Amino acid sequence: VQLQASGGGLVQAGGSLRLSCAASGRTFSRLTVGWFRQAPGKEREFVATIRWSDRNSFYANSAKGRFTISRDNTKNTVYLQMNRLEPGDTAVYTCAAGPRSPILSQIKLADQYDYWGQGTQVTVSS
Repeated sequence: VQLQASGGGLVQAGGSLRLSCAASGRTFSRLTVGWFRQAPGKEREFVATIRWSDRNSFYANSAKGRFTISRDNTKNTVYLQMNRLEPGDTAVYTCAAGPRSPILSQIKLADQYDYWGQGTQVTVSS
C-alpha cells in the first residue's frame, strides 16, 4: 500500500486546512486509516482515525471538536478537515493505514498501522 499525504501549509491561528491521504495498492475500503503528527522535539502522537469495518472515527482529545476525519472509498482517499487551528497544531502530519479493525483501547497505537506515508507540514502562526 502506498500512501500520499498532501494539503499541508502555512495558516494563521483560527484558520483551516484540509489534509488528504490518497492510497493505492490494496482494497482501500478495507483499510483503517489514521493521522499522526510529530512536532519538533516531541514524540509522534495520534490525531484521528477512521475504522474500515464500521466507519467509526476516533480523535485525540486535542482534535475533538476541531478536526473531522472522513473517507471517500470511491477516490481511495481519507481527509482530515482541521478547523480553528492553533499554534500547538504545528507539526508534520503523516497518514497511516492497516487492515485491522482495532478495538478502542488500541486504535491510537502506531503498531496497529502497517503502512505509512510521507508527512505533510502544517504550520500555524500566531
